[in-house]
Amino acid sequence: MGILANTVSVCHFKVQGEIPQQQDLHDFVTKQLAANRFNPIDQGSEEISVGWAHLDDPRVSDFDSPAACCREHYFMFTLRRDKRSVPSAVLKAHLEKAQEEFLAENPGMTKVPKQKREDLKEAVRGMLLSQTLPTPATYDAVWDTKSGILTFSSLSPKVIELFEEQFKKTFEGLRVSAFHPYARAESVLDDEYKALLQQANKAGGDNYLELIKENQWLGADFMLWLMYQTMNESSEYTVNQPGVLLAKEGFVAYLDDRVVLLGSGENGAQKITVAGPQDHFNEVRSALLNKKQITEATLHMESGDDHYKLTLKGELFHFASFKSPAVKLEKDSTVDEAMEREAVFFERMLLLEKGNQLFDSVFAAFLELRLGNQWAEQAEAIQKWLNVCSFCNRPLE
Repeated sequence: MGILANTVSVCHFKVQGEIPQQQDLHDFVTKQLAANRFNPIDQGSEEISVGWAHLDDPRVSDFDSPAACCREHYFMFTLRRDKRSVPSAVLKAHLEKAQEEFLAENPGMTKVPKQKREDLKEAVRGMLLSQTLPTPATYDAVWDTKSGILTFSSLSPKVIELFEEQFKKTFEGLRVSAFHPYARAESVLDDEYKALLQQANKAGGDNYLELIKENQWLGADFMLWLMYQTMNESSEYTVNQPGVLLAKEGFVAYLDDRVVLLGSGENGAQKITVAGPQDHFNEVRSALLNKKQITEATLHMESGDDHYKLTLKGELFHFASFKSPAVKLEKDSTVDEAMEREAVFFERMLLLEKGNQLFDSVFAAFLELRLGNQWAEQAEAIQKWLNVCSFCNRPLE
């Protein structure tokens, strides 16, 4: 189901470059997707094929009109990669057989010459590939042209790199850049706080890798603050970012279930995972006092009857296992399949936008405190809380 599933892992990109006007953009995107469409390799022996397919049905890759990839202000397409592979043990067994047959046909030789071995290996591998069905893999992408944000349904570094390369190759003049914590912070702050964010920026330039590496404090401090809020405050927030939900609408956000910490140990980097419902976070707090930092945490957000849950990856702000409310549609015999798919898509986009709006509102609330004059007082309160056991009121070690 990919991005249309109720639970999906996603990362976000900002689309950058010289983007054509809306009507020209529809024609441009459709034409480029068609030119770089996925081509099946089921009937051949090619090892790999990569290209674009329909999000609704990745078996289809004909982009003959904007309707194939466009719904209102969204572009939607799927990166499909089919790959054949031959297990090394199978290749070895067939190669040994081919070498034995060659020596039998050439009794004057005691061993197969090096070049002939290479030729036999390629021939055997080609033969085995032609007898192997390719394994398909699909990854969905939805580009919201209003916000400029593209949502992609994979967190694998190799798949993300493949997507970035394929996007740049397909849409000449455009590229996607990671919507990392610093970029996301810039997007949720007003001009006053943007200036304060620039002052707090620890990167020496605009290189996105440096912005990520030098500003990991954004994710670490955000999740530490969320943990403190979860245990000591009401965990109640209000919507402060534009979107589907009304401004100042109340909601709840809190950490629970799973926290991952990372720090230096005697034998190098040490990773600690604390899983299960957390009443006091004592194990996490003890690790924090030992110079560990939170790198992942499960975040819950509740707005009315809607419950969102995700594992936040602090370094890049990837949303792992992002679970949103189920899509609820009333079906009847008069609704055709195409209309039903369209309704599911729009309902799913609505739910994802709500979840992003809630997350951005919590993040903005943190940033205004973190960048403002009250952070020193807040940091002191957090440190004091970290040092005291919730059960016995004794210092944690």
